[in-house]
Amino acid sequence: MTRSATTRAVFVVVLALSVLLTACSSSTATQSIELVSPAAAAQVIADDPTDLVILDIRTLEEFNEARLADAIMVDFYADDFADQLDTLDKDVPYVMYCRTGNRTSEAVKTMKELGFVEVDEIEGGIVNWYEQGYPIES
Repeated sequence: MTRSATTRAVFVVVLALSVLLTACSSSTATQSIELVSPAAAAQVIADDPTDLVILDIRTLEEFNEARLADAIMVDFYADDFADQLDTLDKDVPYVMYCRTGNRTSEAVKTMKELGFVEVDEIEGGIVNWYEQGYPIES
């Protein structure tokens, strides 16, 4: 093999590896992680998108006192919080809340890192939700 043919072959291999690595590292899904008003969250819930998950990240005690209908709970303060989130389906829409919004503002960072595609964070948490007149259950 001549020197120019070897150089050309090496270039083609490097180019192919670069394309392959870029393709493998790119996400095909666009993330939509937004802070939304209780009204906007209520509309998302009312529209009932396929596989919507209502995610409460408060403690079990808080969850047992009051929650949004059909909510599931993952305790933000649990040592394995990120691991629990990681077991959830990242490709379905989420409406997430805590008590007043402090925990969700931190949790959205973790969800973004884990690759969740669509998360609506209720501004002001369940307190604001309830104060705006939206229903809760206990």
